[in-house]
Amino acid sequence: MLSSILTPMVLAFLLGIIASRVKSDLKFPDSLYQSLTIYLLIAIGLKGGHKLALANFSEVWQPALVAVGLCCTIPLWTYGLMRKVGKFDVPNAAALAAHYGSVSAVTFSAALAFHDTLKIPYEGFMPSLLAMMEIPAILIGISLARINAPVTQQQDQVPLKEVARELLAGKSSLLLIGFLTIGFFVGDTGWDQVAPLFDAPFKGVLTLFLLEAGLVAGRKLSDLKKGGVFLIGFGIIFPIIHATIGITLAHWAGLGLGGATILGVLASSASYIAAPAACRVALPEANPSYYLTAALAITFPFNITLGLPLYHEIAKLIIS
Repeated sequence: MLSSILTPMVLAFLLGIIASRVKSDLKFPDSLYQSLTIYLLIAIGLKGGHKLALANFSEVWQPALVAVGLCCTIPLWTYGLMRKVGKFDVPNAAALAAHYGSVSAVTFSAALAFHDTLKIPYEGFMPSLLAMMEIPAILIGISLARINAPVTQQQDQVPLKEVARELLAGKSSLLLIGFLTIGFFVGDTGWDQVAPLFDAPFKGVLTLFLLEAGLVAGRKLSDLKKGGVFLIGFGIIFPIIHATIGITLAHWAGLGLGGATILGVLASSASYIAAPAACRVALPEANPSYYLTAALAITFPFNITLGLPLYHEIAKLIIS
């Protein structure tokens, strides 16, 4: 746990939270934040595509099946839990289901950095699983809201195909899928040309991004009371459950310790880039204080600080 927390990335995130809580004037220009996001997505895509090209189909198909299965089933039970136990209305339950069924590219980046720092090997095609898991859960969450919405509201809804188009055209999906494809086709020669920019500096850029993420998460902490005890408990306990299920299935699918842990991290994470954008369009009646606070102020900080070493230990117990 100490080796996970005492890294520049995690400490920068904690510094951002502290700076926000003491009302520091530290602020990232919006253009810089966008640039850091774009860099991380390109770097993940390029390296993942390059590694995917080196993998055999027999190595990839079972983990891919598990990844898709997780992102399609997590929103279903999350929605049911939010409706029956959390007593959320349909739009808010569906928005939370979409966020927790989808994945966080930044949490994934932190998981890669965690394994690289501890020199724990993992399968290179893991970014392709990230790309597979981002969109289906969001569409399922939105579909659940539409299926359960009153008939009088259904006529005013944005068509689902328009939401899907927006998701695929959004920068997160477009850059990740696009550069996965580029990385797959350029081979070793193409990767060697860009590796000095997108490989070695990756952790430094991630440190800057997590500093900004800490600032945003710190501001969201004031909204915790709006979510209530149930949402706080859900945002910590269920990521652990999702990670354990993901690690167990990943082990069955043939992934090693590092790869199983990373798939568990993906299952445990909640989207705070693609899912909020989609929910603002398709579920405008959902309260952002619920889904953004849960994803960004509860689950994301937990995963970055305590979740990564915890999931690694769970993976060691399952795989040993």
